[in-house]
Amino acid sequence: MATKKTLTQKTLLQLKAIATTHFNKFIRNRDKDKPCISCGKYTTLQAGHFYSAGKHSSVRFNEDNVHGQCVSCNYFKSGDLLNYRTNLIYKIGLERFEKLKFNVELTKQTGYKFDRFFLIEIIEKYKALNKLQILLPLIF
Repeated sequence: MATKKTLTQKTLLQLKAIATTHFNKFIRNRDKDKPCISCGKYTTLQAGHFYSAGKHSSVRFNEDNVHGQCVSCNYFKSGDLLNYRTNLIYKIGLERFEKLKFNVELTKQTGYKFDRFFLIEIIEKYKALNKLQILLPLIF
């Protein structure tokens, strides 16, 4: 993929797309042997956001906000948010859920915009974590 030098030459939109690719891959790998967060079905998972990535940019790359979700729940049931919420609280706990909710409420009032340094940091972090996820099974 892109080196740090080439990343600095990308537009914000391009950086966001690259960051999303690496982040979503991380989520899919993290949750690959787990059931869909909404319906509990074991199937191929997508990175499903509890708070919409388009509407709530501040939590687009928040691991507590994004979990493995089947295509049916993510697309055809618009996230199946009632079941998602119940299972999310069970998975991450009420305290972390409330913190996530607070973050969303706060940025609704103040607004949120990505900057290139944050996006490059996300790209580098999740690119490295994805490599680690590949290497760990080979080591153990």
